[in-house]
Amino acid sequence: MTVDKQAPGSGSIMVVGGGISGLTTALEAAEVGYEVFIIEKNPYLGGRVAQLNQYFPKLCPPTCGLEINFRRIKDNPNIKVFTLAEVEKVSGNPGNYTVDVKLSPRYVNSNCTCCGECGKACETEVPNDFNFGMDRIKGAYLPHEMAFPARYVISPRIIGTEDAKKVKAACKYDAVELDMEAKTISLSVGSVVWATGWEPYDANRIDNLGFGRYPNIVTNMMIERLAAPNGPTKGKILRPSDDKAPESIAFVQCAGSRDENHLPYCSYICCMASLKQATYVRALYPDAKIYIFYIDIRSPGQRYEKFYNMVKADENVFFIKGKVAEVSEDPDTRNITVVAENAVTGEKIHQTVDMVVLATGMQPTAANIKLPADLKYNADGFIINDFEKGGMFGTGCAAKPFDVTSANQHATGTALKAIQTLVNK
Repeated sequence: MTVDKQAPGSGSIMVVGGGISGLTTALEAAEVGYEVFIIEKNPYLGGRVAQLNQYFPKLCPPTCGLEINFRRIKDNPNIKVFTLAEVEKVSGNPGNYTVDVKLSPRYVNSNCTCCGECGKACETEVPNDFNFGMDRIKGAYLPHEMAFPARYVISPRIIGTEDAKKVKAACKYDAVELDMEAKTISLSVGSVVWATGWEPYDANRIDNLGFGRYPNIVTNMMIERLAAPNGPTKGKILRPSDDKAPESIAFVQCAGSRDENHLPYCSYICCMASLKQATYVRALYPDAKIYIFYIDIRSPGQRYEKFYNMVKADENVFFIKGKVAEVSEDPDTRNITVVAENAVTGEKIHQTVDMVVLATGMQPTAANIKLPADLKYNADGFIINDFEKGGMFGTGCAAKPFDVTSANQHATGTALKAIQTLVNK
């Protein structure tokens, strides 16, 4: 592709990551005339927001914001979306990059109508990553009902099996291609925005909090999926060991955060996430008791402070200022006892509850897998932007912990920086 670097409205931008920050960056650039490539490793766009039950500031479901963005993408010829795609290599300089992108096979082409016949024909079940493995789905599946692109996916686990042949035979539209192979394409772009997002910190690494040992200890993202109407329990928050409606839940704040052995920083969103999830439980179970163990509550801004005060006024929600030291399980009831020292009274507390929710922190994806480009990172894996050099930028939670509103604002600014690279080089 030949790019005129001087003319405004020319050139192209690559956005790596199709979560809320990536979508915002792409749309802001495309809607002022720039060609944009979105590169997303999952078979769908939407990122972590798609996995939420509700999100601030309006506590609306993901459909509320993502649906509009998906429509804008479909209507904009400047945007080209590549899913099941990962950047392998970036070479060149600001204004003139060549990016090698690996495309993994979906085994389903654009003829797909989402009729679902392939899923009905498939007998094999695979873990459902969208629900953090809390349930299983067919080997031919739609990631979730709002998935964009709206197209089924066939798991590589069934390729080469008799089940795969049944899936292909069930498709009336010739949409199943079992012989699809991975391929690499090269794209010429003027700037690259890394919107690679975040991952929940691995709770298995926090030895004293029992995750993985006791089934009734879940993470904040897991309870988000339990509360979601399209989650593994269709919106019912049930404890995993016996599908019982919990009468009491403890939220453990800073699970692995603000801890030099894990994540030394505050993830910004965890306190508000737990307060929000407490309202999920109270709406479902009016008599349930909620215990929130915290170091300090961080509710930045007037709107969040107001929400915090609303939750604090609930007579069935109890705030305990104290870091949880350990947890244990009663093998007969599978109830969990949380042990902490109340920092205000000095009292050692043993609180027994039906379920525990660990407010695990937000870790940038690049902390675990370094990106294949010349980027700078801080000690925690967040991208440090070099605005003087330009060309490549981190945005959203690839750059620092953000809530959805702040991530959108940051992504809008990053889109401008990417455009400036094209205009100035």
